[in-house]
Amino acid sequence: MFVDTPLDQLRRTVPEVPEPAGFDTFWADQLTHARAAASAPAAAIEVPSPVRAARTFDVTFPGHGGAPIRGWLSLPTEGGSAPGRQAPLVVEYVGYGGGRGDVLDHVFWPALGFAHFVMDSRGQGGSWRTADTADPGATGAPAAPGFMTSGIADPAGHYFTRLMIDAARAIDAARSLPDTADRPIIVAGASQGGALALAAAHLAGRTAPIVACLPDVTFLAHLRRAVAITDARPYGEVAAYCRLRPAETERVLATLDLFDVVHHARRVRVPGLFSVALRDEVAPASTVFAAYHHYAGEKDIAVYPFAGHEGGGTPHRRRQLEFLRSLGHVIPTP
Repeated sequence: MFVDTPLDQLRRTVPEVPEPAGFDTFWADQLTHARAAASAPAAAIEVPSPVRAARTFDVTFPGHGGAPIRGWLSLPTEGGSAPGRQAPLVVEYVGYGGGRGDVLDHVFWPALGFAHFVMDSRGQGGSWRTADTADPGATGAPAAPGFMTSGIADPAGHYFTRLMIDAARAIDAARSLPDTADRPIIVAGASQGGALALAAAHLAGRTAPIVACLPDVTFLAHLRRAVAITDARPYGEVAAYCRLRPAETERVLATLDLFDVVHHARRVRVPGLFSVALRDEVAPASTVFAAYHHYAGEKDIAVYPFAGHEGGGTPHRRRQLEFLRSLGHVIPTP
């Protein structure tokens, strides 16, 4: 059984996570370049769906480098808000190795009256859920299998630069579509999806009406500690790469520092509900707590002592709804 740090220490210890020089400039430049590279606006095409509680749209929008990124948009057909007010839009991001999958994979939020947009993850979708988006920005440079060291020689060419910018551009896309333009936005996701929710809340949050952030069992937090204490993939990809190239270790870690979502969390000021699993080998509890402790907004964290990386399951879904209703925003009523 994987054991990280006792819960009482996790709650009271705020780790030092030094911020890389030029963090704000790097991400501001990347987002500016992506917006400038967009040659076509976001497009949403309604498609047939067996989901009766929502209308379904196949969305394509320009992400990093202007590359076309896919997603599913679901709009509830009835209920979901007070008279004259639009229900929030939940923008959700997917865990490592998966993609947007089928519309039937995403009925939870629309069934409760929320609009919902799930972003496909470029180049992924070969592990546990299908995807439909290629990654034209990949260089093909030598890397360990997976995405953690893809483009590691240059932060601007790293895989997670493209994916995090895609996440911010998904919010830009949602704000450009007629049916979602004026809705308050909730960002959400588990594991890699939780990391993308934090990054998007930071990068798009200056101009978008984001009202809450729901990062679960968050990946890509306190990265230097994570790669030191667990060999579970995806962190194990970094160890595998550096094991063969020990002279490159510090350069690799310096590149990964730019993707550490602890630094994004420091810049997010909307209310946030985190979750952490104490038997999680993939996203160790101490790394999730690091993102939580450094999060700048009003916050809470749900702890699941006997869960692994699957997190809190259905009980946590109920906890999320309670949290959202407690905020007093335009939350669908039961």
